[in-house]
Amino acid sequence: MSEIAHLGPVELLTPTGEESLRFFVDVMGLEVEAEEGRSAYLRGWGDYQRWSLKLTEADTSGMGYLGLRAWSPDALERRVAAVEAAGLGIGWTDGDLGRGPSYRFRDPDGHVFELYHEVERYDPPEHLRPSLKNVPQRYTGRGCAIKRLDHVNLLAANVRVNREFCVDALGYRLYERVELDDGTETGAWMSASIAAHELIYTRDAYDAHGRLHHAAFWVDTREECMRAADIWLDNDIFIEAAPSKH
Repeated sequence: MSEIAHLGPVELLTPTGEESLRFFVDVMGLEVEAEEGRSAYLRGWGDYQRWSLKLTEADTSGMGYLGLRAWSPDALERRVAAVEAAGLGIGWTDGDLGRGPSYRFRDPDGHVFELYHEVERYDPPEHLRPSLKNVPQRYTGRGCAIKRLDHVNLLAANVRVNREFCVDALGYRLYERVELDDGTETGAWMSASIAAHELIYTRDAYDAHGRLHHAAFWVDTREECMRAADIWLDNDIFIEAAPSKH
């Protein structure tokens, strides 16, 4: 069993703070859990933690950091030791909203991660309190009604090096990969849970470092995904790739 319980939360950076916030709240259907400084903390209706997306106004777009929750305090210490042994550690932080001490590090490509264990469970206000006990929040049905964060795809100048680090130091399992005829690895799909993939690396076409490809959010059915495309169309959201078998 991996010592990483799951991926998330993720901090996304945006140069258009108000517009991006409206998109995630009104179109994607996330709830604002808190606002602090230039950041808004958002959640899907199925997130057991207080939030899964931190949206921060910045000079550029991209990923601020990606969180990884360890199964236990002991698992956290072991993963921190493995990262430090790889020479990629940055150091401990106080964490973030509703989250305890977190260890910050970089992968070989320069993306920033935080390992943590202590986290607050979501306690909904009365208007979002569900009748069912097996869901953390009432289903609002607003916009795409996103349930939770699903996976993150990172670009990398060298996919193989990053994949090996995630497998060796973090304990991720490799599920799929793409290797070209010349031996270059251009994609790696990994997971620490029962999910088909949580953390993906794909080759950066410009050989740049530390760039984000995409963050993906989960809805329960194919029909909800198709409905999301209609909602984006009605809101003039450009669709780069239409819904497909993937």
